[in-house]
Amino acid sequence: MTASYLAVLECPRCGTRYDADQPRNLCTCGSPLLARYDLAAARGALDPATIATRAADLWRYRELLPVRDAAHIATLGEGWTPLLPAARYGARIGVPRLLVKDEGLVPTGSFKARGAAVGVSRARELGIQHVAMPTNGNAGAAWALYAARAGLRATVAMPAAAPAITRKECAVAGAELHIVDGLIGDAGRLIAGLVGDKVFDVSTLKEPYRLEGKKTMGYEIVEQLGWRVPDVILYPTGGGVGLIGIHKALGELRELGWIGDKLPRLVAVQSTGCAPIVAAFTAGARRAEPWPDAHTVAFGITVPAPLGDELILDALYATGGTAIAVDDTDLLADLRAFGADEGLWLCPEGAACLTAARALRASGWLGEDEEVVVLNTGTGLKYPDSVEE
Repeated sequence: MTASYLAVLECPRCGTRYDADQPRNLCTCGSPLLARYDLAAARGALDPATIATRAADLWRYRELLPVRDAAHIATLGEGWTPLLPAARYGARIGVPRLLVKDEGLVPTGSFKARGAAVGVSRARELGIQHVAMPTNGNAGAAWALYAARAGLRATVAMPAAAPAITRKECAVAGAELHIVDGLIGDAGRLIAGLVGDKVFDVSTLKEPYRLEGKKTMGYEIVEQLGWRVPDVILYPTGGGVGLIGIHKALGELRELGWIGDKLPRLVAVQSTGCAPIVAAFTAGARRAEPWPDAHTVAFGITVPAPLGDELILDALYATGGTAIAVDDTDLLADLRAFGADEGLWLCPEGAACLTAARALRASGWLGEDEEVVVLNTGTGLKYPDSVEE
């Protein structure tokens, strides 16, 4: 057993609670559901010193994850990615205490492996045998591969413009793959027509456990800093599950008493070609309007209408954060500059966070002495066309 302290599923919009041991998608009000834990009990049985003795993967936080029986865990060794200082590039942009959390080193080459590992493991525990989802590429590849690891069937729909390697990952995993001429919303409509009693919809935030895998990025950042928080975390935001997850992790850590009341300011980074969260934040809104004609080289953040818009915006408002859109030309230039300075090939989405940090420092929103963490959500090797020889 994992001794998970999972208690219930709860709707953050209307407060309705559901049995966590039954498969669930959205609340009846249409909101995503969040996994809630008995943190009072966990606080009495678990501490950072105990976690420090465990294997260097995301399952080191198993009591705060939803899988009750370790026999159902499907793992490829995901988690515990390095938090690397980037002092040379940081000095270039006036942020000398810049750190990069490099998710390119997880299985499947992107942070999506975290959500897939926990989501697939929990799906297997709940008796689900066939999962289906739309994707911009990396999430579908990760879920296909982890479904294969768990012995589940997977159906994936992705836009034709998604990175070619992600289609090959689905193919090698034996998934049923549908290529759609359009965007992720079009892929979602295809999947909606396939799900039913025997096929479970694991689209972004339509099941509650992908988020639980993503939140471990927040746990790791805090633990790697000696159980303290940085000043700012920048996150490339499409569906926003990682940003929501990091915010959720910080709240849980604060309730456990493992960090103080101070939270890092969270920054949602988007592209000028697809910036629904930026538009909503600028207007002080709690919901985002769909973005027309979405396009960007940072394909993973091409999400014109994120289901989790309320949760993303709540995280920004609650932490005194912000939302910023960056131009494709700028992020590609920063990708190359960072590679030359630091020897790490970021994905375009991660490079967008560099451009955002540079712009926020120039505007004075970031201070020179602040400790700033940028999430690089995947390896640049998946995007060979992002750099010309």
